[in-house]
Amino acid sequence: MEKNRLEAFSDGVIAIIITIMVLELRPPSGVQLDQLQELLPVFLSYVLSFIYVGIYWNNHHHLFQSTAKVTGGILWANLHLLFWLSLFPFATAWVGENHLAPVPTAVYGGVLLMAAVAYYILQRAIIVQQGAGSILAAAVGKDCKGKLSPVFYLAAIPLAFVSPWLSTGLYVFVALMWLVPDRRIERVLERREKN
Repeated sequence: MEKNRLEAFSDGVIAIIITIMVLELRPPSGVQLDQLQELLPVFLSYVLSFIYVGIYWNNHHHLFQSTAKVTGGILWANLHLLFWLSLFPFATAWVGENHLAPVPTAVYGGVLLMAAVAYYILQRAIIVQQGAGSILAAAVGKDCKGKLSPVFYLAAIPLAFVSPWLSTGLYVFVALMWLVPDRRIERVLERREKN
């Protein structure tokens, strides 16, 4: 099957996720600048989630640049990823509205963890379909960041009950780790085009 519909659908879902998240930002009822301070936790949780959604969109784009065809298994793995990403607005609003309370902070980490697991499953489904010599298999290699991220999430989730700030710091650290552009797929594609 062609991948165009999967990419278009995924882009649409991700755009809706970002739209829902921004709609959770309610303006203050007053007109004083200091009233914006009350919104800071909600705004900061939005910024972090926006960065995460952007990272997933960017990596998803690169993932499918290396993919020629999709199978039913890849379609389901992609829907699995989109399911977890679709929970970002809920988790973002909950953690932001409750100023990093332990349970919402842990749930936020759980959503991040499951999105990372779903992305890994999607990546593996593509590699299985395309073979060990595929562009994606060559690009992924050892996938250190992909393996480290869930470890940090697993540490951050229980840490949320001890120190929600430290837990959130780990979420920020993982986002910063992925914010550095991952050019593995681009490099492999460029090498193959030259040959």
